Amino acid sequence: MKTTRKVLVASTAFAGLALAGLASAQDMYKSGVGGLYAGLNYTFMETDFDGLVEADTGTLSGKVGVMATDYFGVEARAGFGVDDDRIAGVDVKIDNFFGGYGTVNVVNESPVTPYAVFGFTRIEAEAGSVEDDDSDFSYGAGLNVKFAKNLSGNLEYMRYYDDDDITVDGIGLGVQVNF
Repeated sequence: MKTTRKVLVASTAFAGLALAGLASAQDMYKSGVGGLYAGLNYTFMETDFDGLVEADTGTLSGKVGVMATDYFGVEARAGFGVDDDRIAGVDVKIDNFFGGYGTVNVVNESPVTPYAVFGFTRIEAEAGSVEDDDSDFSYGAGLNVKFAKNLSGNLEYMRYYDDDDITVDGIGLGVQVNF
Protein backbone atom coordinates (compact mmCIF):
# COMPACT_ATOMS: atom_id res chain seq x y z
CA MET A 1 0.00 0.00 0.00
CA LYS A 2 2.80 2.45 0.89
CA THR A 3 4.58 1.69 -2.41
CA THR A 4 1.40 2.38 -4.39
CA ARG A 5 0.92 5.71 -2.61
CA LYS A 6 4.55 6.74 -3.29
CA VAL A 7 4.20 5.83 -6.97
CA LEU A 8 0.93 7.79 -7.19
CA VAL A 9 2.44 10.88 -5.50
CA ALA A 10 5.57 10.70 -7.66
CA SER A 11 3.50 10.27 -10.84
CA THR A 12 1.28 13.21 -9.94
CA ALA A 13 4.28 15.43 -9.18
CA PHE A 14 6.02 14.41 -12.40
CA ALA A 15 2.87 15.05 -14.48
CA GLY A 16 2.42 18.47 -12.85
CA LEU A 17 6.01 19.47 -13.57
CA ALA A 18 5.78 18.23 -17.14
CA LEU A 19 2.55 20.14 -17.81
CA ALA A 20 3.93 23.31 -16.20
CA GLY A 21 7.05 23.04 -18.37
CA LEU A 22 4.92 22.50 -21.49
CA ALA A 23 2.74 25.54 -20.71
CA SER A 24 5.83 27.64 -20.10
CA ALA A 25 7.43 26.49 -23.36
CA GLN A 26 4.26 27.25 -25.35
CA ASP A 27 4.12 30.74 -23.87
CA MET A 28 7.81 31.33 -24.58
CA TYR A 29 7.55 30.31 -28.24
CA LYS A 30 4.37 32.30 -28.95
CA SER A 31 5.19 35.47 -27.04
CA GLY A 32 7.93 36.80 -29.30
CA VAL A 33 10.07 37.30 -26.20
CA GLY A 34 12.67 34.58 -26.16
CA GLY A 35 11.90 31.35 -27.92
CA LEU A 36 12.87 30.49 -31.46
CA TYR A 37 14.33 33.02 -33.89
CA ALA A 38 15.79 33.24 -37.39
CA GLY A 39 17.67 35.98 -39.16
CA LEU A 40 19.69 37.18 -42.14
CA ASN A 41 22.92 39.17 -41.99
CA TYR A 42 25.22 40.91 -44.44
CA THR A 43 28.75 40.95 -43.03
CA PHE A 44 31.64 43.15 -44.15
CA MET A 45 34.57 40.76 -43.65
CA GLU A 46 38.19 41.86 -43.36
CA THR A 47 40.89 39.24 -43.82
CA ASP A 48 44.30 40.32 -42.55
CA PHE A 49 47.31 38.35 -43.83
CA ASP A 50 49.92 38.81 -41.08
CA GLY A 51 49.55 42.59 -41.17
CA LEU A 52 50.98 42.74 -44.70
CA VAL A 53 47.82 42.68 -46.83
CA GLU A 54 44.15 43.21 -46.01
CA ALA A 55 41.26 41.96 -48.15
CA ASP A 56 37.70 43.25 -47.80
CA THR A 57 34.97 40.78 -48.71
CA GLY A 58 31.25 40.48 -48.08
CA THR A 59 29.15 37.53 -46.94
CA LEU A 60 25.46 36.77 -46.64
CA SER A 61 24.45 34.48 -43.79
CA GLY A 62 21.46 33.02 -42.07
CA LYS A 63 21.01 32.04 -38.46
CA VAL A 64 18.53 30.04 -36.41
CA GLY A 65 18.49 29.89 -32.66
CA VAL A 66 16.61 29.54 -29.44
CA MET A 67 16.70 31.63 -26.30
CA ALA A 68 17.13 29.01 -23.57
CA THR A 69 16.54 31.74 -20.96
CA ASP A 70 16.15 35.52 -21.14
CA TYR A 71 19.92 35.78 -20.74
CA PHE A 72 21.36 32.83 -22.70
CA GLY A 73 20.76 31.64 -26.26
CA VAL A 74 22.15 29.01 -28.62
CA GLU A 75 22.33 29.47 -32.39
CA ALA A 76 23.70 28.06 -35.63
CA ARG A 77 24.89 30.22 -38.52
CA ALA A 78 25.87 29.48 -42.10
CA GLY A 79 26.87 31.84 -44.89
CA PHE A 80 28.64 32.29 -48.19
CA GLY A 81 30.70 34.95 -49.93
CA VAL A 82 28.90 37.46 -52.16
CA ASP A 83 31.62 40.09 -52.65
CA ASP A 84 35.26 39.24 -53.39
CA ASP A 85 38.38 41.42 -53.31
CA ARG A 86 41.39 41.60 -55.63
CA ILE A 87 44.77 42.32 -54.03
CA ALA A 88 47.87 42.65 -56.26
CA GLY A 89 46.14 40.67 -59.02
CA VAL A 90 45.03 37.87 -56.69
CA ASP A 91 41.32 37.19 -56.06
CA VAL A 92 40.51 36.78 -52.36
CA LYS A 93 37.15 35.40 -51.27
CA ILE A 94 35.31 33.69 -48.46
CA ASP A 95 33.64 30.65 -50.04
CA ASN A 96 31.47 29.74 -47.04
CA PHE A 97 31.38 29.46 -43.28
CA PHE A 98 29.26 27.84 -40.61
CA GLY A 99 29.33 27.52 -36.85
CA GLY A 100 27.61 27.06 -33.52
CA TYR A 101 27.45 29.81 -30.91
CA GLY A 102 26.19 30.79 -27.50
CA THR A 103 24.89 34.27 -26.72
CA VAL A 104 24.80 36.10 -23.40
CA ASN A 105 22.22 38.90 -23.45
CA VAL A 106 21.96 41.98 -21.22
CA VAL A 107 18.19 42.11 -20.77
CA ASN A 108 16.78 45.54 -19.94
CA GLU A 109 13.61 47.66 -20.39
CA SER A 110 14.79 49.49 -23.52
CA PRO A 111 14.34 48.21 -27.09
CA VAL A 112 18.15 47.82 -27.36
CA THR A 113 19.65 44.57 -26.05
CA PRO A 114 23.46 44.29 -25.95
CA TYR A 115 24.90 40.78 -26.23
CA ALA A 116 28.14 38.83 -26.38
CA VAL A 117 28.55 35.85 -28.70
CA PHE A 118 31.07 33.00 -28.58
CA GLY A 119 31.51 29.65 -30.32
CA PHE A 120 33.33 27.94 -33.18
CA THR A 121 33.40 28.81 -36.89
CA ARG A 122 34.60 26.78 -39.86
CA ILE A 123 35.67 28.97 -42.80
CA GLU A 124 36.56 28.01 -46.37
CA ALA A 125 38.51 30.73 -48.16
CA GLU A 126 40.54 31.21 -51.34
CA ALA A 127 43.40 33.50 -52.28
CA GLY A 128 44.22 32.92 -55.94
CA SER A 129 44.84 29.20 -56.42
CA VAL A 130 45.40 28.61 -52.68
CA GLU A 131 42.36 27.20 -50.88
CA ASP A 132 42.09 26.64 -47.15
CA ASP A 133 39.43 25.54 -44.72
CA ASP A 134 39.86 25.54 -40.99
CA SER A 135 37.95 26.22 -37.79
CA ASP A 136 38.68 28.37 -34.76
CA PHE A 137 37.14 29.80 -31.61
CA SER A 138 35.02 32.86 -32.46
CA TYR A 139 33.77 35.71 -30.30
CA GLY A 140 32.11 39.07 -30.62
CA ALA A 141 29.57 41.57 -29.35
CA GLY A 142 26.50 43.22 -30.76
CA LEU A 143 23.22 45.03 -30.28
CA ASN A 144 19.71 43.84 -31.09
CA VAL A 145 17.25 46.68 -31.66
CA LYS A 146 13.56 45.80 -31.40
CA PHE A 147 11.45 47.33 -34.22
CA ALA A 148 8.17 45.49 -33.57
CA LYS A 149 6.96 42.67 -31.33
CA ASN A 150 8.59 39.91 -33.42
CA LEU A 151 11.07 41.90 -35.53
CA SER A 152 14.48 43.31 -34.65
CA GLY A 153 17.65 44.47 -36.33
CA ASN A 154 21.21 43.90 -35.23
CA LEU A 155 24.69 45.32 -35.50
CA GLU A 156 27.55 43.02 -34.58
CA TYR A 157 31.33 42.77 -34.50
CA MET A 158 32.75 39.24 -34.68
CA ARG A 159 36.24 37.74 -34.77
CA TYR A 160 35.55 34.62 -36.81
CA TYR A 161 39.07 33.27 -37.21
CA ASP A 162 42.51 34.04 -35.78
CA ASP A 163 45.46 31.88 -36.78
CA ASP A 164 49.20 32.58 -36.67
CA ASP A 165 49.17 34.64 -39.86
CA ILE A 166 45.49 35.10 -40.85
CA THR A 167 42.73 36.95 -39.00
CA VAL A 168 39.13 37.21 -40.21
CA ASP A 169 36.93 39.89 -38.60
CA GLY A 170 33.44 41.01 -39.55
CA ILE A 171 30.95 43.82 -38.98
CA GLY A 172 27.45 42.52 -39.62
CA LEU A 173 24.09 44.19 -40.19
CA GLY A 174 20.98 42.07 -40.04
CA VAL A 175 17.35 41.45 -39.36
CA GLN A 176 15.84 38.87 -36.99
CA VAL A 177 12.34 37.42 -36.66
CA ASN A 178 11.17 35.89 -33.36
CA PHE A 179 8.60 33.11 -33.47
